[in-house]
Amino acid sequence: MENQPYKLLIIGANGGIGRQCVELALDAGHRVTALVRNRANLPLKHPNLEVVQGDLLKPGTFEKYLIDKDAVVSAIGVKGGMFGDKPTTLYSEGNANLLHAMENVGVKRAFFISASAIEISPVIPRFVQFIAKYIIQKLLKYMYADLHRMEIIVKASEAKWTIIRPPQLSDQPATGHYRTAINDWLKNCLKISRADVAHFVVHNINNPAIIRTTVEIAY
Repeated sequence: MENQPYKLLIIGANGGIGRQCVELALDAGHRVTALVRNRANLPLKHPNLEVVQGDLLKPGTFEKYLIDKDAVVSAIGVKGGMFGDKPTTLYSEGNANLLHAMENVGVKRAFFISASAIEISPVIPRFVQFIAKYIIQKLLKYMYADLHRMEIIVKASEAKWTIIRPPQLSDQPATGHYRTAINDWLKNCLKISRADVAHFVVHNINNPAIIRTTVEIAY
């Protein structure tokens, strides 16, 4: 199956990582169903792309798009940024709904985007640990709390999941050159582009070494 095109459902397809996943998957020859809450937010056209409307917080709006898919990418995210953090259940409740729907239709493989600062890595520089603990985690406490709930839910599921924990994200183009650590801390895990997170997803859909693992990724 490695060289065959996959049928992918990419959720949050108009977000930074989601959009890159869509574009890189299409470039790689895969067939993509892009799920967004508003189709107007993803004005992409491609013969192998179907843009559909749905919301993970409303299970009846998306389950049918899971049928016959090889893998799912959940790249959902809250808006607000560093200074607009608000209580949310999008990651935990939304992905719990997704996992339930996947079980209903028999889809197993899924990727979930989390964040490296959800835990303080012991192998990043001390000043970065300080920033992560006393600034980033405090400014984004609601988002990280819900990502933490999400990870617990995902890890308890029967899915063939991979949780990806990127550090600070940039909008640089994909390079295809980055380091990863599987179920371990990645030394100097400081920065990665959204495009290279997407590159890792698209090129590891059928990689058995990362099934039911947490992956840190950085340059």
